[in-house]
Order: sequence, then structure tokens, then C-alpha cells
Amino acid sequence: ANYTDSPLRAEAADFSKELGVTPPLGFWDPLGFSKFEDAELAKLQFKRRRIVEIQHGRVAMLACIGYIVPEYFRWPGLCSPSMNLAFTDIPNGLKGAAMVPLAGWLQIITFV
Repeated sequence: ANYTDSPLRAEAADFSKELGVTPPLGFWDPLGFSKFEDAELAKLQFKRRRIVEIQHGRVAMLACIGYIVPEYFRWPGLCSPSMNLAFTDIPNGLKGAAMVPLAGWLQIITFV
């Protein structure tokens, strides 16, 4: 048997007690993204991935709100006065993307 008490032997990071670990799966990492030789690096990568997951969740929630709100609220006025296109004339969802004039898309891209 190998000498396992050596201070030079790195101990693997244990994520089985982290928030979100549920029985019967326990800590589930089928692709091995959290396996690193250095335990400190594994903990940093785990923390980074958790933060990125929260950020993606927030973006997804905002996208859902951005899809739902136009069902109940429309800006008053014209989106394109030269084309006499009102905000209420633009449909929801992907159909609305085709209705926005090119100048409108250029403004969106410029200011975002």
C-alpha cells in the first residue's frame, strides 16, 4: 500500500457537502470538470463555475421577462416615424425582429 499520510500527497477536493448536492446522486460530475491535481485549483474552479451558473441563470430570467412583458405593455408612440411604424404594430417574439427597420438595429447594436 502507498503511504497516504505524506504531506506531499495532495488531498482531493471534497464537494460532497456543497449546497445543491442531493441524494442519491451526491456530487454529480460525469465529465470530470472538477478533477484537478491541485485541490486549491479545484476549489477555485468550482467556485468560478458556480458564479458563472448564477450569472447565466440571471440572464435567462431577464430573457424570459423580456419575452413576457411585451404581451402586457407596449411603449406609446412611433418606433420609426419615417415609416409610420408604431410600437404597437410590432409583434412579439421573433416575428418582431423582422419588423424593426435597419436603422433601429443599428441603434441597438451601437448603444448596447
